[in-house]
Amino acid sequence: MRTWPKLALMAVFALVVGGAVAGVAVARSSSVPQNTSPPTISGTLKEGSTLAASDGTWSNSPTSFAYQWQRCNSGGTACGDITAGTSKTYTLTSGDVGHALRVTVTASNTDGKASATSGATDPVSSANGPTNTVKPALSGSAVVGDSLRVSNGSWSPTPTSFSRQWQRCSSDGTGCFNISGANGQTYGVRSADVGHRLRALVTARTSSGASTAATSPSAVVSSSTTTVTTTTTTTTTTSNRAPSLAFLSLRRSGVRVFARFRICDDRTGRIRVTERDNKNRVLSVTRHWSVALNSSCAVYAKSWIPRRAFRTRGRYVVTLRAIDAQGHLSLLRSRSLVKR
Repeated sequence: MRTWPKLALMAVFALVVGGAVAGVAVARSSSVPQNTSPPTISGTLKEGSTLAASDGTWSNSPTSFAYQWQRCNSGGTACGDITAGTSKTYTLTSGDVGHALRVTVTASNTDGKASATSGATDPVSSANGPTNTVKPALSGSAVVGDSLRVSNGSWSPTPTSFSRQWQRCSSDGTGCFNISGANGQTYGVRSADVGHRLRALVTARTSSGASTAATSPSAVVSSSTTTVTTTTTTTTTTSNRAPSLAFLSLRRSGVRVFARFRICDDRTGRIRVTERDNKNRVLSVTRHWSVALNSSCAVYAKSWIPRRAFRTRGRYVVTLRAIDAQGHLSLLRSRSLVKR
């Protein structure tokens, strides 16, 4: 009977042991906690109030949890750890006012640990800021080229001033981030917003403090091209309908502003165009033009010099509307320019 050489037996033994160790390593790795639902934050977003973190849900049976609270900017980005924020609950301080917060939860078991982070809260209000009794609300159309407007809502006591911050959110209305420079009461919807929802934060101030409230998200933003095509189809198949207007471009050269727009209608003839200059904290200015529509659709160009107040830094919004001879009004269309 032949026997295996000693070296061959040792090699087989090593392979068997090595495979077993590798199997254990894989098993241990797969047993590390895995997050299946992120942590959430509950509580009142006001200085002096206490927030509480949920653990979220995890597989592989965590045996302990650790917490790290973070302070972010008002849009929930640029977050940094709060030194004292390492418990399941966190009491808001004056340093948190105007900031959003989030929490990271780390789950551990004997095989290892893993972390998951909550979504960011809305900004924290000061302890003595005014109380919001009716939420701010959006009005207007969530279509590229149109504009949205935010109301102040209702507050007690009456605020002495307001400020706004527009945000772009995901299509389900979560994960909202600040839009740089979008701080006016109106916002011109742009191509970067397509597929997203929009909302605004309104901050009310009194001599005692400041409080912030968020609007509900808008509808999902769509492209103006789709809207114009739909309107054109309707007006060409049904007589005596309102005209349609598409705002094609808006640009500034020196102090003069140039606009291009397309008007379609089911009847030819004179069309009156109303143009309005808008800017936060500036009284609006309105102009009227008359154009001749000699076919079902035509493109027009107009230029003008806005008043000095509209040529300073900030967002300048131009709105256009067409009115046919029967008095039918097109939808309001808007474009904006920003001067840094």
